[in-house]
Amino acid sequence: MGGETTGSGGAWFRARIDHFLYSGEKKHVVAGIAIFGAIFGVPWYLMTRGAKHDSHQDYMERANKARSERLSSGQPSPVKE
Repeated sequence: MGGETTGSGGAWFRARIDHFLYSGEKKHVVAGIAIFGAIFGVPWYLMTRGAKHDSHQDYMERANKARSERLSSGQPSPVKE
């Protein structure tokens, strides 16, 4: 009669997912936020652990130091045509 007796149980699963997505119950909202947090939080944590991020100021200081060392070494810069 209906699509519920297809044997694969797909209609039941779809009904449950629709219920969780569109119910608006507090526990479903909290579970959704936790799932999104895990999906985006775990890769972010794994990428940033142990990495020291330099500020733009640190980068500019290192670049200026390297530039002054290069200029003070007395080597002529390559000629551009």
